[in-house]
Amino acid sequence: MRLLYFSLDYTPHDHRFLAALSESGHEIHYLRLQRGPRQTEDRPLPTAVRQIPWRGGQRPFRWRDFPRLVADFRRVLRQVQPDLVHAGPIQTVAVFPALAGFHPLVSMSWGYDLQRDAERSAIYRRLTRFVLRRSDALVADCQAVARRAQAFGFPAGRTTVFPWGVDLQHFAPAPDDGLRARLGWEDAFVVLHNRSWEPIYGVDVMARAFVQAARQEPRLRLMLLGGGSLAPLLHRTFQEARLLDRVHFFGQVSQRDLPRYYHAADLYLSASHSDGSSVSLMEALASGLPVLVSDIPSNREWVEEDAQGWLFPDGNAPALAAKLVEAARTPTERLAAMRQAARARAEARANWPQNFQRLLDLYRRLVPTT
Repeated sequence: MRLLYFSLDYTPHDHRFLAALSESGHEIHYLRLQRGPRQTEDRPLPTAVRQIPWRGGQRPFRWRDFPRLVADFRRVLRQVQPDLVHAGPIQTVAVFPALAGFHPLVSMSWGYDLQRDAERSAIYRRLTRFVLRRSDALVADCQAVARRAQAFGFPAGRTTVFPWGVDLQHFAPAPDDGLRARLGWEDAFVVLHNRSWEPIYGVDVMARAFVQAARQEPRLRLMLLGGGSLAPLLHRTFQEARLLDRVHFFGQVSQRDLPRYYHAADLYLSASHSDGSSVSLMEALASGLPVLVSDIPSNREWVEEDAQGWLFPDGNAPALAAKLVEAARTPTERLAAMRQAARARAEARANWPQNFQRLLDLYRRLVPTT
């Protein structure tokens, strides 16, 4: 099968899909819509993947460029002649093959496109319905996203749901390798935050809650990975609270080195307002780390209160602060049971190679002669 994989940018998620596809025996062509302002994946493309040069993929996507990009996308289709197009997010990427009338089209939701962007405006709602009407299949990473597609009229029987999952060997329970000692946090209760510093991920809520909790529980420490537009707000919040000595900013961390940060932590924290099956949440669970996450539909698919960790009302900083204090004061034996439950949940549902087979099965159903 000749497959065209079309995505917004080149991220760790894209690398993972492309790497798995390159080992599937299919001929894989790759198209990116933009080159975003922040490089999020530094690994080269898998050697078997052929990147297609075109008018897009050189700078951040702008809607004013849309007409000429549509015309050039039609040229790409004539050049590649794919048997199937796999495209997403919905409104910005899958709209190209939908406009071109290409079939079979597998549209892949990235979570935020159906849970947030689909309601941004009347235009985005129309784009969502347009793409879904012209999609032969939809790939969703959780039931919450699948239900959103159904609300826009997409048939449930044409939706394939599978969490993107993680490498359960790479992300696995292991002892701290000395990172806590280097920070002087051997006796602390260490919280790990590994989401982008953007409004959708509730980092302002996280910061306010940590300030409130740290005033009640002196053992609390915070590891912040990544970056984003709210960096000034985070630095200001912790500086004004005189807590910079209890917070460490690590910046961007490679996938290779990421497990050591999970191993050094006692708790994973995400205050996201919207998510699919969060990959960082699955990484934390696979690493045997108790979690504290916002009580939103997709997170409830992974976390049960007092089993793998805790849930808190979305956007409620005082409630989150109370949960942070509760977690820090939880007996060691109870935390150990949560660690086991977290790993068990990941083993049962977040096995990436196993989950990926559902996508290959979908391709075979849509192009049965290959």
